[in-house]
Amino acid sequence: MTTTPTTTAQATDLTEVAERLDADDTLAHVRERFLLPPHVVYLDGNSLGPLPAAVPPVLADVVTRQWGTDLIGSWNDNGWWEAPLRVGDTIGALIGAAPGQTVAGDSTSVQLFTALDAAVSLRPGRTLLVTDPDHFPTDRYVAAAVAERRGLDLRRVSPAELPRFLRDEGDRVAVVSYSPVDFRTGELFDMGALTQAVHGADALILWDLCHAAGALPVELDFLEADFAVGCGYKFLSGGPGAPAYLYVARRHHHELRTPLPGWTGHADPFGLSRDYTPAPGIARARIGTPPILSLLALEAALTAYDGVDLTAVRAKSLSLTGFLLRCADDLLTPLGFTSVTPTDPDRRGSQVSLRHPHAHALTRALADRGVIADMRAPDLLRFGVNALYTTHRELLTAAQCLRETAAEREYDPTPRTTGPVT
Repeated sequence: MTTTPTTTAQATDLTEVAERLDADDTLAHVRERFLLPPHVVYLDGNSLGPLPAAVPPVLADVVTRQWGTDLIGSWNDNGWWEAPLRVGDTIGALIGAAPGQTVAGDSTSVQLFTALDAAVSLRPGRTLLVTDPDHFPTDRYVAAAVAERRGLDLRRVSPAELPRFLRDEGDRVAVVSYSPVDFRTGELFDMGALTQAVHGADALILWDLCHAAGALPVELDFLEADFAVGCGYKFLSGGPGAPAYLYVARRHHHELRTPLPGWTGHADPFGLSRDYTPAPGIARARIGTPPILSLLALEAALTAYDGVDLTAVRAKSLSLTGFLLRCADDLLTPLGFTSVTPTDPDRRGSQVSLRHPHAHALTRALADRGVIADMRAPDLLRFGVNALYTTHRELLTAAQCLRETAAEREYDPTPRTTGPVT
């Protein structure tokens, strides 16, 4: 075997640290709420959360009894009609939103378009829509579409540059659309400072919480955020394509006008009126018939957070990512890996990203060893941690597998940055 600069003493020390941290883990029991496959280290929950144990029995009941036996009566008898608002409030509790401000349903893209278009309509006469140049592609695409639809100029401004930009152009800005966590690097931005800066220019802020909700405390009401959207399939573990959600601060409800006025958002949806009259409150943001199977699966998945303190989740997440960064320094830096995730806990989300020119090949090779991570083009390996089920020992296993794979060159070095990685 090829020798590497890692000593036995280093490996022993990391093992002891991992065992001590896992022994002190106050959230260790929550891992039992997930049906994790044996002999797999799953570090891709920031793309698709694993299956919560509560989901299969609920789905079985929804299909066999609620749909199969109760049929259309389930809209009333089993609470189907209220599900978007009920599930929305459950998510709202995880993102610091009081009841009545969050609705669940539709996809993240639809909710993002709805939120952006509705937000810019609340700032008539303003001509700029601002988004992060490094935002997730859908956020950038939707921002461009809304800007074109509304006749606005789209400006791509990084969070670091925003205060200066607002000093120069703030009186022209309608809406700023950001994510608190960089999906590539895991860098965490200061939501409070950015929200305050945007409001100082009398503009509105929209937060994409896909990589934050469920992973760290998000206090939307406390921060006086205006709009937020997020998906249900990452840290919330609602399943592939799980419904997304939309938060609108209560102070905007009266003036809220959505670009997709669906029948379920009507004040009297069963009155079948010729003209649209929006329902009161956040209910006006409902669009089409709710996707009941996936919506109730998401509701069941959210029970994994029952009795869980998000401050404890954040503390464990920082412990996990900090330990993985240490493992990377000790085991992987000598082999050409470079961390791009901030070491400062206040600037770190719930993932660690490492740069390597063969990121795609290494990710596939790790999967062959039972370590599931992912990559982002062109050269980033991403390791997502979820404090509800990830252990420090698993992170050490992942780092050791990556070290052995890289040292032995047990991967296909042919460049490839597209397509599935597992």
